[in-house]
Amino acid sequence: MKKQIIIKHIGYVFLFNGIFLFISFLISFFLKESSVLPLLFSSFLCGIFGIFPLIFVERTENLSYEEGLIIVVFGWITTCLIGILPYIMWGGEFTIANAWFESVSGFTTTGSTILNNIEALPKGLLFWRSSTHWIGGIGIILFVLLILPQARGNRISIYNTEISSLSKLNFRVKTKKIAQILAIVYLSLTVAQTTLLMVFGMNFFDAINHSFATIATGGFSTKNLSIAAYKSLNIEVIIMIFMVLSGIHFGLLYGTFTGSRENIFRSPLVRTFILVLLIGIVLVSLKLYYSGYFNWWESVRYASFQVISVGTTTGFATIDTANWPIFTQMVLIYFTIQCAMAGSTSGGLKFDRIYIFFRSLAKQMKVLKHPFGIFSTKINGKKIDEKLEEQTIVFIALYIVIFFISSTLLTFMDIDGMTAFSASITTIGNVGPGFGGVSSLGNFANLPDLAKYLLSINMLLGRLEIFTILALFTIKK
Repeated sequence: MKKQIIIKHIGYVFLFNGIFLFISFLISFFLKESSVLPLLFSSFLCGIFGIFPLIFVERTENLSYEEGLIIVVFGWITTCLIGILPYIMWGGEFTIANAWFESVSGFTTTGSTILNNIEALPKGLLFWRSSTHWIGGIGIILFVLLILPQARGNRISIYNTEISSLSKLNFRVKTKKIAQILAIVYLSLTVAQTTLLMVFGMNFFDAINHSFATIATGGFSTKNLSIAAYKSLNIEVIIMIFMVLSGIHFGLLYGTFTGSRENIFRSPLVRTFILVLLIGIVLVSLKLYYSGYFNWWESVRYASFQVISVGTTTGFATIDTANWPIFTQMVLIYFTIQCAMAGSTSGGLKFDRIYIFFRSLAKQMKVLKHPFGIFSTKINGKKIDEKLEEQTIVFIALYIVIFFISSTLLTFMDIDGMTAFSASITTIGNVGPGFGGVSSLGNFANLPDLAKYLLSINMLLGRLEIFTILALFTIKK
């Protein structure tokens, strides 16, 4: 195990975070805010810890898979630890537990918050908070891959642990090219959404912050009432469009705009994903309308935004769903479990696994009918490796077990059933809002500190993929 080279790569993580901390400092400095010193000190510290390993640690050749795994996992943990510094130093609502929860929620693009008054934060700190989404959305490690001045084998080792097998299905290019594709799509979507939000009335600061949160499928807003604060249908429609785009495999988005055969229009996964979202919108709209909550167009408007927001794991809100009919809440809980597509910025279970599960189920039904037949599971005409099918089933089972354990532990802390259930599933799915005490316009501030640490673990498991964490325990000294 080459510890020095692991430290060197973690140094890149420090430097990348330091850049955004310094930009946040500049915002606070020019606006003469109270967060100047916390952000300056944090960016300086990141610079020191980032530069030293680059200067004093020699270059190496190929990394092993184990070393790549450690870099990915500890890169994420280090990033979350970096994130708490400006929060704790600034103070306010940020205790150690709250700062850790907010940092992990930001970088894992969960979007759950402990803040009762978001608008009380200085703009520099608000920008850092949104930046944690944007950094975590595409993966801090993938950003590092773009600038990594190391051997090709290093990129492959890190890439193989940062990107799941499901995400690789729609990529047919080399590792470096994949990182470039992801970055191009990510930046393009961010610029496009920021521009459109400004055209329809948002100021530049709010537009860039909400674009960071949307493209990362995160959900942090600069407003206490989230998107509801703007009372603008145009803004809601723009955000809905970009939430859907950000929930689709980036390789397919890239292929669509470059004229490749691998595009969103030819993908059965994308068609099914969109169809399921539409079914969810129709079901919720009908229930809201016939239960007398809103007129028909209001029902469609609110249902569309909330289903898409939860179904893409973004977590923005235009209304508080805590008092909606239980049927609509159950539909939203389903989307909290399903999540968006692999290869997007979404975390959690992933729609692709649900899709593969049902295709595998259909195959098993054929086997029962024709015991001696030979059948395979295919997506877009391509056969799915049976090992990937097995991994999918095991992953879903582990996901359910972890969700059940965390829910049970929360109820042991005297948290009510609905809050415990939805808090567990929304954090491991990296979605953000739940129901009960953690509803769409609520927060996690009133939960015990121990619950916040437990839910932070859920967020990391959802973001890093369960197998990545478990693989750490297979590494031999």
